[in-house]
Amino acid sequence: MPKLIVAFVLAFSLAAPLFAQMPRLLPANGKLGQLVGQQQYPLVQIDRKALRLAPGGVIVDQNNRFIVHGALPTNARVLYVLDSRGDISRIVLLTAAELKRFETAQKR
Repeated sequence: MPKLIVAFVLAFSLAAPLFAQMPRLLPANGKLGQLVGQQQYPLVQIDRKALRLAPGGVIVDQNNRFIVHGALPTNARVLYVLDSRGDISRIVLLTAAELKRFETAQKR
């Protein structure tokens, strides 16, 4: 029995770093945009357009953490998803590697 427990602990401890290195999944229907300036909640300015953050809309930073509207940077490349009403339902702040990966995928 102790050998079985040691085997499980060893297997999980080796698997954890593999999951930490996986790239995060970006929204497939996301649009690439440039977040500029600070707007009063619930507005967000992306590519010279003032868009509204949907009720329940989420903002995810480069470390895959949820952040509030007030913590948005004044200038960043983002992926954003619009809902059926034209409001933003999701904003993902991109890292440099994700931006490069997304732009390469768009060129195909």
